Amino acid sequence: MSDPPTFGRYAELPVDRMTAAQREGYRFLVEGPRGRLPGPYKVWVHNPKLLRAAAPLGQHFTPGESALSEREREIAVLVITSRWHSAYPTAAHEKRGVEVGLPAAAVEAIVAGLPTSFPDAREQVVYEVALAGGRLVPQSLYDRAVVMLGHESVTDVIVLMGYYTAVSLTMNFYAVPAGTPGLAR
Repeated sequence: MSDPPTFGRYAELPVDRMTAAQREGYRFLVEGPRGRLPGPYKVWVHNPKLLRAAAPLGQHFTPGESALSEREREIAVLVITSRWHSAYPTAAHEKRGVEVGLPAAAVEAIVAGLPTSFPDAREQVVYEVALAGGRLVPQSLYDRAVVMLGHESVTDVIVLMGYYTAVSLTMNFYAVPAGTPGLAR
């Protein structure tokens, strides 16, 4: 008989039942720079090789590590997670977006899939690049993004979108509702 789910449909692994590799991955996150086992990593710890590959990428997008401001990061994350209709990360980043100073009306519009705009030109371009994710990017948007953001920030936006697509798909597969705490660790 399988364990009851603790994180959406997923039954988290108690540390004492993890394999040695899973425990090592768990400790890598909890005792490392993150200091915790955040959302998707609660599932990804089941696959320690994936966890070791994903963790440095996720760490790159923590505040102050990438070429994006926190506001720019939250704009792109909200566009992607809400596009995937992923409740867990969307709710977390809806809250975080307001905390970092994005206008509440803009955050609400993004989550609802409605158009919005930003007075800051960089933020507007990040929003437009995120909206274009998965589509052919028009030359005019490419040109504006490269001029406004530079290639370092543009590539950060693009890879951030891919990372949060993986987060969203994980949370959707396991039907993790917004605000689910999971196992107390």
